[in-house]
Amino acid sequence: MAATELHRCEVASTPWPGVYLTQIESSRHFPRHWHDTFGLGLIDDGAHCSASARGTVQAYAGHLISTNPGEVHDGRPLGAPARRWRMVYMDGAALQASTQAPGDTPNPSLVLTQPVFADPRLRLALQQLFALLLGGVTRRGGDTLARDEAWAHVCGRLLAQHANLATRPHGPPAPMDRVRDRLADDLAQTPSLAELATLAGLSRYQVLRHFVQAHGLPPHAWPRQQRVARARTLIARGAGLADAALASGFADQSHMTRSFAQQLGFTPGAWRQAALQ
Repeated sequence: MAATELHRCEVASTPWPGVYLTQIESSRHFPRHWHDTFGLGLIDDGAHCSASARGTVQAYAGHLISTNPGEVHDGRPLGAPARRWRMVYMDGAALQASTQAPGDTPNPSLVLTQPVFADPRLRLALQQLFALLLGGVTRRGGDTLARDEAWAHVCGRLLAQHANLATRPHGPPAPMDRVRDRLADDLAQTPSLAELATLAGLSRYQVLRHFVQAHGLPPHAWPRQQRVARARTLIARGAGLADAALASGFADQSHMTRSFAQQLGFTPGAWRQAALQ
């Protein structure tokens, strides 16, 4: 008899645009996927194994974990049936705002350097942030300054100790960027591999190989991730679930729900409740 899957997930909004939290306890094996935001998390119990472009890593209770936007990774429990962790997801502007003067422009080349690491000071700051945001304080409407200070402390420590600026080439978009942009143009109707090869000026095999190297997934799988990212944005802006599914290229709302659960761990309905509260 197959073991029953354990999966509990809570998603919560924060006072800052572009930032949300999750609490997850799960035995689920997450397939290869990516997020359109930065992620910083804490393993609270158990252990976790993940493969990404930065290598295969193992994280144990007390370790911090991070992801960059568009970084393909998977995830599974290690040594026990399940693991428990908390994450804060934030876009680049939200992450950098606490360390920039008003009016400064976020740096698009920012990357978090380590997928798993130990930093007692950052761990304590993150635990304090979770306590303020998930412990009922926000629902009582108090301690606004304490929340802002906790968020600034997390961002400042993360950027000072565990971030860097990636080197990005100048000039026209590289062939695989053109392929990616073409895939993003119409998420409902993906082009053929032959069309993508013509666009890139390469053979079909070269497109397939180089796209996986550049973006971590084959061309047919990349739009699946982008549909979830687009739907999440639309729902946060107030779109109905059925409308968001259609506008993001899903066959229907149930298709979107399955994709959310597989990639993010929570449903579109849970995200809507958190984002619009």
